[in-house]
Amino acid sequence: MGDAVDMLLSQWRRERPDVDPWPMGVVGRVSRLARLLDRELKEFFSSYGLETWEFDVLATLRRSGPPYELTAGALNRAAMVTSGAITNRIDRMAARGLVERIPDSGDRRSVRVRLTGSGLALVDEVLEPHVANEARLLAPLDPGERDHLVGALRTLLASLGDTTLG
Repeated sequence: MGDAVDMLLSQWRRERPDVDPWPMGVVGRVSRLARLLDRELKEFFSSYGLETWEFDVLATLRRSGPPYELTAGALNRAAMVTSGAITNRIDRMAARGLVERIPDSGDRRSVRVRLTGSGLALVDEVLEPHVANEARLLAPLDPGERDHLVGALRTLLASLGDTTLG
């Protein structure tokens, strides 16, 4: 069974037989897959009244453990967005009552972002169905394929500098 990228590669092989397009096949598939997964996740989170990025912030705070708070800088590093974007996201989520800003007792120049009771309840409500939805999306892969894919993606991410957040 072929996919949409197979046709593109076939066209390149016909038009430029002197160029091996295998990298285009990998990057093209990863890019197309990312867009398809983003679309699926957006649809899933919208059923809970959330944007994907909102769940990302809620989940990042939740998995940090009690008291479910981080500095804005730590959230920024986790989200891989600009400081202005994370400020805007925090503003929007605070307006919805999902997070609150609290002064950092150790550094007066810094602010910590903490889950509110509503934010904690929402992330806990969404987490299990979210994991089930992701399992559904990955169901065509057998356990060996999943393990191989995880290893290959980890290798590529690390080679591009996406290593453990500090």
